[in-house]
Amino acid sequence: MYRNIVSAVCGILIFMGSFAQDTGMNGILEQISQNNRQLKAYQSYMASQNLANKTENNLQDPEVSAFYLPFGEHQTGDYTEYLVSQQFEFPTVYGARSKRIEKQKELLELEYETLREEVLLNAKKQLLELQTLQKRKELEEKRVEQAKQVYDQIQRLFNAEQIGILELNKAKVAWLQEQFELDQVNIRIRSTLLELQKLNGGNTIEAEEVEFFADPELAEMQTLWEEKLSEDAEIQQLKARENLAQQQVKLEKNKILPDLSIGYNYQGVNSSNYSGFLGGLSIPLWNSKNKVKAAEANLEYTQDNTGAETAELYTRFQEDYQQYQLLKRKYEEYQQTFQDLNSEELLFKAYELGEFSFLDYYREVEFYRQAFNNMLEMEKELLQLKATLLKHQL
Repeated sequence: MYRNIVSAVCGILIFMGSFAQDTGMNGILEQISQNNRQLKAYQSYMASQNLANKTENNLQDPEVSAFYLPFGEHQTGDYTEYLVSQQFEFPTVYGARSKRIEKQKELLELEYETLREEVLLNAKKQLLELQTLQKRKELEEKRVEQAKQVYDQIQRLFNAEQIGILELNKAKVAWLQEQFELDQVNIRIRSTLLELQKLNGGNTIEAEEVEFFADPELAEMQTLWEEKLSEDAEIQQLKARENLAQQQVKLEKNKILPDLSIGYNYQGVNSSNYSGFLGGLSIPLWNSKNKVKAAEANLEYTQDNTGAETAELYTRFQEDYQQYQLLKRKYEEYQQTFQDLNSEELLFKAYELGEFSFLDYYREVEFYRQAFNNMLEMEKELLQLKATLLKHQL
C-alpha cells in the first residue's frame, strides 16, 4: 500500500512539483486576488488617499474684499473700494510637491502589493494544507478498509472459538480509531475550505479545483536573493519610502522661496476713481525655520532604516533557505526509505501466519503509519517554506 502511495507523492515533490499556470492553484489564487475583501478595502483606501494627496497641491481660494464708507464728515461722496486677489506659492513649489505626490502614490501601490503577497501567501499555504489533507483522507480511507478486514477476520476466528473476546474487542477499537482519524481529517478539510472561502471574499472553492505538476528546483540562495531585491514588494517599499523622504527635502527647500500674490484693486469717490493691478510677496523669515533640517533628518533616518530592514530581511531569508535545504534532505531520506519499504503488508502477512499477536501487529503497524503521517507533514512544511521563499512571484 505504502509503495503505491509514495509513488503518488513523488509526482508532487517539492523539489519537482509546482502549480498550474492557468488552472488549479494559480487560478484559485487569481480568484482570491480579485475577490478578497481586505484587498478591495485597501484599493478604496488607496483611491481616497491619492485624491487627498492631490488636494495638497491646489491653489488657495481667491479672495474678494469690498469697502463702502458712507459715514463720517466729508465733502465728497461716499468712499468705495473693492479688491480681488490670488495668493500662491512660488511656482517651483508646485512642481516639487507634484513629484512628492507621485512618490506617495508609488508607495501606496507597493503597500498594496505587499498586502496582496501576504494574502496570497496565506491562501497558498491553505491550499497546500488542503493538498496534504486530501492525501491523508485517501490514506485513512484505505486504513479504515484494512482495519475492517482485520476485524472481520478476527470476528471469524472468534466465531470459530480460536481467539478470545479480548482480542476481538481490540480489533474493533482499532477499526473505530481509524474511523475517528478519517472523521478528523474530513473536519480539517472542511475547516480549510472555509478559511479559503473567507479569503476568496465569501465565494466557495472546491477541493477538486487544486491541481499540481512538475517545476524546477529553487535557484541558488544568492541568485534568489537578488531576484527578491528587484521584485519583492516589501523590499521595494523600503526604497520607495527613501525616495519619498528625498523628495520631501526638495519640497521643503523650495518652500523657502517667497509666496506671491496678484490682484485687481478699485478705489473711488464720486466721479474720481482709481483702479489697477497689485502684486506682492511674502518675506520667508519664520514659517520655514528648521523644516529643511527636519526633512533632512527624516531622510537620514529612512536611509539608515532601509539598510537595517534589508539586513533583517536577508537574515530571515537565509534562515528560511537553509531550513528548506535541511528539511528537503530529511524528506528525501524519508521518501526513499518508504519507497523501498512495504512494511504494513509484511506485518499483515506475519500476523496471518501467526508470528504476531494482534496487539503486537497493531503496535508495529501504528509505528509505520505514524512515521508516514510525519512524512506527509514534512512534505507540507517543505512546500509551505518554498512558498514563503517565492512569495515575490505571487
